[in-house]
Parts: sequence; structure tokens; C-alpha cells
Amino acid sequence: MAQSETVERILDAAEQLFAEKGFAETSLRLITSKAGVNLAAVNYHFGSKKALIQAVFSRFLGPFCASLERELDRREALADRPDTLEDLLGLLVEQALAVKPRSGDDLSIFMRLLGLSFSQSQGHLRRYLQDMYGKVFRRYMLLVHEAAPALPPIELFWRVHFMLGAAAFSMSGIKALRAIAENDFGARTSIEQVMRMMVPFLAAGMRAETAIAGTPLAEAQPLARRNAVAVPAKG
Repeated sequence: MAQSETVERILDAAEQLFAEKGFAETSLRLITSKAGVNLAAVNYHFGSKKALIQAVFSRFLGPFCASLERELDRREALADRPDTLEDLLGLLVEQALAVKPRSGDDLSIFMRLLGLSFSQSQGHLRRYLQDMYGKVFRRYMLLVHEAAPALPPIELFWRVHFMLGAAAFSMSGIKALRAIAENDFGARTSIEQVMRMMVPFLAAGMRAETAIAGTPLAEAQPLARRNAVAVPAKG
């Protein structure tokens, strides 16, 4: 078996099992059994379970972030007008749709894994993603901050995570939700249509008036400059 094929089989098995069972509940033995390889192959190619988890995320985020960075460069070169929240959210939709799928469930599985990365303690993964992709996401978040300048930084942080939560729930269960919608309305909804319907909904939530005006919380400023959703401090 070629090395590249072995790596893909391990990643495919790990991705599916992590999504189904969670990170802690998925052992390397389960992964090797599903992939049809021995433990030595996993250790050789990845070195550890943590590194395997990171590689599973990079398989989607690598091409996604590379495409996002190119588009940010293109828009910066044009600089014809400021981006609206709808523009910026639509940009994420375009980049997600542009990632070459390996199967019909790539995005759904990734969003399931993204949700699990927050609900299950994976500090190493957060640090890894900040190191690998933090630069492009901080660049993107500066544009979001410019499109919603009235929001206190801490409220922007929470609203971004509200958006991630809505997207993770909707996309991780997209098969079931599409089936329910088709049963209830007699009309089929594509994944792209679902994603584009989310854009005005999420933009409206981001654009809503602050809920913490005049409180000490509104004055909170980010301490960790490497946080991918942090925004510049005042002054």
C-alpha cells in the first residue's frame, strides 16, 4: 500500500470515528481497525493521537484558509469599498463551497468536529489552529470588526461564537434537517441554499444593538493578541 494511501485511510477512519464517538472515546486501536492498518503505521505517519486530530482538521482548513487568504488579498488590492457583514459571511460560504470535496459529507463532518472541539476539552487543538491559521482568521476578524465597529470586543467575541454554534448545529445535522424540510414542505433544499440563507440571518444578529452598553463588561479588552477572534484594543 502506498504511503499516501495509508495516510488517507487513517485520516478517513479517524475523521469518521471522531465525528461519531468524540475525541476521547475514539482510541487509536479503533482507528487502526477501521483503517485496516497497524498501530505502527499511525505512529509513523502522525506520532500521536493529538497530532492525528490536528491533521484531520488541517485536511479541511488547509485548503479553506489558503483560498480565504487569496480572496482577502484580491479584495485588499481592489479596495473599492468597505465589506459589509453580508459580504464577509458570504465570503466564508464561497470558500467552504470551493474546497474540493472528498465525499458528499465533508462539510457536515467538519462542522460536527468543530462543535466537538469546543464541547470537549482540546486545548492542544486550539493552540495548533491558532499557530497554523490564526494569521488569516485575525485578518478576517479585523474586517468583521470594521463592519460592526459599535460592538464591544467581548461582545464581538461572543457573537462570533453564537454564529459558529448556529452554523455547526445546522451543518452537522444537515442531512436530517434537509429531510425534515422536504417532508414538511415538499421541496428540496441544497446545502448551498441552506448556507446562503444563513448569511442574512447571521448578519442581522451581528448587526443588532449591543446588549451590554454602559456596563463594565463593555470595557473589557482582549489580553491574548494571538486569539483568532480578538480585535484591537482601544487606543
